[in-house]
Amino acid sequence: MRRKSSPQGAESAPRPKVRRDIRWDKLDNTAHLFPVIAREQMSNVYRISVTLTELIDPLLLQQALDLVLPRFDGFNLRLRRGVFWHYFEENGKPAPRVREEDTFPCRFIRANKNNSYLFRVTYYKYRINLEVFHVLTDGMGGLNFLKELTYQYLRLLYPQLMDRTGNRLSASTSMNREDSFLKNYKRPSPAKYKTQPAYLLKGERLGEGEFSVIHGYMAIPELKAVCKGYGASINEYLVSVFIWSVYTEQLHSAPSSRPIRVAVPVNLRPYFNSITTKNFFVMVSAEFHPTKETYTFQEILSAVQESLRSQLTREHLEEVFSYNVGSQKSLLLRLVPLPLKNLAMRQVYTRSALANTSTITNVGSIEVEELYRPYIEQFHAFLAISKGQHVKGTVCSYNGTLVFSFSSDLSDPCVQRGFFRKLASDGIHIELESNGVNHG
Repeated sequence: MRRKSSPQGAESAPRPKVRRDIRWDKLDNTAHLFPVIAREQMSNVYRISVTLTELIDPLLLQQALDLVLPRFDGFNLRLRRGVFWHYFEENGKPAPRVREEDTFPCRFIRANKNNSYLFRVTYYKYRINLEVFHVLTDGMGGLNFLKELTYQYLRLLYPQLMDRTGNRLSASTSMNREDSFLKNYKRPSPAKYKTQPAYLLKGERLGEGEFSVIHGYMAIPELKAVCKGYGASINEYLVSVFIWSVYTEQLHSAPSSRPIRVAVPVNLRPYFNSITTKNFFVMVSAEFHPTKETYTFQEILSAVQESLRSQLTREHLEEVFSYNVGSQKSLLLRLVPLPLKNLAMRQVYTRSALANTSTITNVGSIEVEELYRPYIEQFHAFLAISKGQHVKGTVCSYNGTLVFSFSSDLSDPCVQRGFFRKLASDGIHIELESNGVNHG
């Protein structure tokens, strides 16, 4: 059979295929753990949200996400399973659908039902919620993305803002993707980790999938005055009040065979001059071990200050993450297939998780560009529940107000109640807000 000729009497040459290289990236040292331990009951998802002055327009929010996502390499990713490690690959699919919030927060993110993305955006009335699987980034990276999403949304909502700024990213927004763990790695000395079991909170659990959130609002000048009276930083004071609440509400001021130990994530960027949007934090711990009858709050505060201050040095923090990176760099470990690595990482995680009563993290003081401040009322943040830790606390500050947010899967909020009562007894005025899952 003869082939049809082109009108010019010659066959058309086939069009060359345009090959597009797919971008890929390694996980940072901390991120390797999260795909191994994440599941429905332990999602490893955190939330940062922003409350605006007007009701959210979902169509504009979707448009804002569609515009912002392609500019953030650190969020435009899917997770892949390799022979030896998990890795990231450029996603490139349409942005996940923005939805009105109708479930409990911090649920496990099923990538195959989310256009392969590892984050979600929801809204409720005046609030935009960003929920992030921790494998992507820590709270600083999440906040970086949320602020740009909010700025873009406000420019679409108020065209006069677009006229003043154009569609540029904020000058303060980092796009840096270096692995700061590897960059600052020093050959480690032998580790001296505490893996002894801690006192774990007890109580009846909420129903399957239920999740309690309680926010406590306080004026920062008032809080600072109380902290100054105790000779403590805000972090030291709040962690001590939490431990005091566990001691009085759960242990009823009795001795315990196990210490109350709180994990405190430390943002490493200020210590090592980093602006990375990958994970860059380590855990230190605040510990109080009640071995006799009846301690005062001042005694608990002194124990917390001693344990935290001894760990919050550049040298100690470098030692902690260098040990972790050193394990990752081991040639023997690198050659172990991923399924065997996963088994080992699960065992290590279980030991470390049960070595802490809770986690309290401080996102810090949040600043936004002056142009957008009239439209932004508040920020909130909180963590998902994890193995052995049934109550967690998250701190964030904005515009003169500090919000301490509890997340919990226990039906009795006795620890939360004791925490806010202690603040009030110290003279701090507290306003409370909850999602209504538990009361008291």
